[in-house]
Amino acid sequence: MRVRTDDDEVDLAYYFVDDQAAAASPDRLAFLLYDTWPLPTGTAEPGAVFSHGVPVRTVRLAPPGPESVFSVRLCWGSPDTHRNLDLAGAIAFPGLALPDLAASLRAVDDPGACRWPHDARLLRALVAPAEDDAGVALERYVRLPGYDPSPASIDTMPTHHVIHQEMLRLLAPESSAGSLIRLDPHIAQVSRHIDDFFGFDQWFLFDTRWAAAHPDLARSLLRYAAHWDPFHDIASKMG
Repeated sequence: MRVRTDDDEVDLAYYFVDDQAAAASPDRLAFLLYDTWPLPTGTAEPGAVFSHGVPVRTVRLAPPGPESVFSVRLCWGSPDTHRNLDLAGAIAFPGLALPDLAASLRAVDDPGACRWPHDARLLRALVAPAEDDAGVALERYVRLPGYDPSPASIDTMPTHHVIHQEMLRLLAPESSAGSLIRLDPHIAQVSRHIDDFFGFDQWFLFDTRWAAAHPDLARSLLRYAAHWDPFHDIASKMG
């Protein structure tokens, strides 16, 4: 049973799943049923292959290649949809591994970047000049106050230096004491404390090597970023 409702503040979904359904569809349910934080961090060997099979939005920063980085941000009032369950889908950066992402983002000084999905623009703004670690950008993310950390100016300024300076002006001196962060070479994950009423939002960055080691978790997480109902048919939205 899958239920979606409006609890007068935000969209809310809850699920009743029996053992038979969980065993039959781990690629749909593994993330929803994973009851601890953080996600596991083990990785597959170099050259591992992962096929996600769910819709993603693509931002191309590198030539095509066997690896990809995936970004999933689960947040209140997503600027792409202005709701927290009508998510627009994960973002894929094909041709990259997670250790390559920060340098590739900051190397782009193209006015066309203002048309990227919101979370790609936000991540680019969080990366500092000369920085090669996307995890450090997530350490800045937990210092962003409030519910919408990306004002319109960040969405429209084309140069990386300018948007990063604008972002720095938004940061609190330190993150909320309740925020959690775990940074590993092939998965970076953060749970940002919003307040005691709404709790947390989450952001996961992971690449093919992590996904190949945890395919059910990866596919179910990507699926949840595309639709709140794990059994909804999303094949027609493949991107």
